[in-house]
Amino acid sequence: MVSKDQGIGGAILAVCVIVAVGFLVLVIDPGLFTLKNANDIRLYAVVVLVTVAFIAILAIGAWIGWTMATTPPPKPIEEITTEMEEKKEEPKSEAPAQQDETTATDTTTKKKK
Repeated sequence: MVSKDQGIGGAILAVCVIVAVGFLVLVIDPGLFTLKNANDIRLYAVVVLVTVAFIAILAIGAWIGWTMATTPPPKPIEEITTEMEEKKEEPKSEAPAQQDETTATDTTTKKKK
């Protein structure tokens, strides 16, 4: 099942990709490449620059959408709170088990040195 964030991320990704493809189709029009004078060359240079910048912004948006769409949703806060309360309620472990004689003698020997 897709969470709300994943659905929004998928929508962002789809919109960015559709807008990028549509923009490229409009910019790369066959009539655009018939350059007749210097003004056309300047216009073409600006169009290329703006296109690259616009596509870069859309790529960032698509990446954000992809990340949101593929990241699993976090745990609800209620579940985290319940887990924290359960950990607090757990009884603390009792005194450590008695050491066997070899361990006890090793520690007393080390302390004397």
